[in-house]
Amino acid sequence: MCKNCRHVMTISMADAMGSSAAPRTCGNCPVDPYIVVPDASVCVDQQYLKLQESLEDLPVGELPRHILLTVDRYNVNRIVPGSKIELTGVFSINQNKKSKGNESVRNSFVKVTGFKIEQEKEGFGGSWSNEEERQFIEMSRDAEFYNKFSQAIAPSIFGSDDIKKAVACLLFGGSRKFLPDGVKIRGDINVLLLGDPGTAKSQFLKFAEKVKLNEVRNGKGSSAAGLTASVIKDGGGEFYLEGGAMVLADGGIVCIDEFDKMRDEDRVAIHEAMEQQTISIAKAGITTILNSRTSVLAAANPIFGRYDELKTPGENIDFSSTILSRFDMIFIVKDEHNKDKDITLAKHVLNVHTDKLMETPNDINIKLMRDYIRYCKGRCAPRLSLEASEKLSDYYVSIRSQVKQMEQETLERSSIPITIRQLEAIIRITEALAKMTLSPIATINHVDEALRLFRVSTIQAVNAGHSVEGLVRPGYLKEVENVENIIKRRLPVGSSVSFQTLIKELTNKVNYFILLNVRDLKKIL
Repeated sequence: MCKNCRHVMTISMADAMGSSAAPRTCGNCPVDPYIVVPDASVCVDQQYLKLQESLEDLPVGELPRHILLTVDRYNVNRIVPGSKIELTGVFSINQNKKSKGNESVRNSFVKVTGFKIEQEKEGFGGSWSNEEERQFIEMSRDAEFYNKFSQAIAPSIFGSDDIKKAVACLLFGGSRKFLPDGVKIRGDINVLLLGDPGTAKSQFLKFAEKVKLNEVRNGKGSSAAGLTASVIKDGGGEFYLEGGAMVLADGGIVCIDEFDKMRDEDRVAIHEAMEQQTISIAKAGITTILNSRTSVLAAANPIFGRYDELKTPGENIDFSSTILSRFDMIFIVKDEHNKDKDITLAKHVLNVHTDKLMETPNDINIKLMRDYIRYCKGRCAPRLSLEASEKLSDYYVSIRSQVKQMEQETLERSSIPITIRQLEAIIRITEALAKMTLSPIATINHVDEALRLFRVSTIQAVNAGHSVEGLVRPGYLKEVENVENIIKRRLPVGSSVSFQTLIKELTNKVNYFILLNVRDLKKIL
């Protein structure tokens, strides 16, 4: 409306990205007489989105490309970060008129006219030919399929059979459950590989990345915002939401290497994502909940770089109980010095480097493995049988009592807690084993194998360090503790003494009541 003559003019917006300016003149009125009349204006909702290239189709080493989208009217607020969409739109170019000089910067964008969202990202059912389905069913009926499939995982790695079976369970996952009150129980399995360097932990992560079930891999530099989500301010001063690794990998796997090098506050950020499988954002006026239905495969080193047998798990593992309880299986991977094993391992590595490595005894390649996992996830959601449920209940009660007794004997709490989450972990492993053979019911046999995997992983990690008494001379750890106490009394804070003098004093003093020799004393010092 003109301020002077009250002339009314209706102006429509030029395009989705630009704006239309009011006329500068109105008859004989002064320059720039027009003002906007809000009550007479018609507004429509508009939203900017960023479409990123699918990570599973991305070549190794390349950054994902992205393009700007604009949606309006009834299409606004229908897409959340991490969604996979198919869209139809008009490719357009926006010219930035603010640029200096004659040349103007042109930015491309797509004005979306319609889109389709993949409702369930892990619904890997897809369309399979009759021949493919027949092949999958024949594979599932093979009595040795479980061992064949686990051996096909990272075939270049020697041994580590139990870790390979755990990764196989992680790839298949359990059954997600939706309770009547709206609570969701996760079906994805989380695995932590903790151990000495040079034990092929990162190679398992690389193999899980090759299977490409919408995976994202992270390393030491990962931050809380990079893993979960971040709110970023654009050039126009508006805030927008960007999903992190656990949002982009929704329905797949997140591989986190150097897990122990992350800062504590960054590690805490994934607590909700690992158990509730959601990420809550409340920042800069943006309040939302994003899905992160992912499995986590993490690799870490002990606090001293190598696992120390003379120390308890709590002294070796630099993680809080809150994060450890969220892992279904925790493997302590040790680099043991065994001559026969070293000879076999050396021959295996040399065969790998001289291209003499024998092919796997089965014909399960990565493509067939990926297709079979997608088929099983889309067609099978096993449930526990009554007998299997009773056996799991009895085992959980017994293992809780064993851990309590061990804590009373050692007078310290276990660093790896055994809670109800561990019972749910065994249930998920059981369901994954049943899904692997397309069995709708998880039987006693599946439970037995799940309990064995749980014993060789988490339970063995709980007991690690406590079994060292049987590996050395009886009473050795008590003697070490006595010597440590004597040294602390002999050397107050701030004092100093020569090494040889200390050895001589301790040798004379200690031999009265323990049987340590000088070599052992030097080791302790």
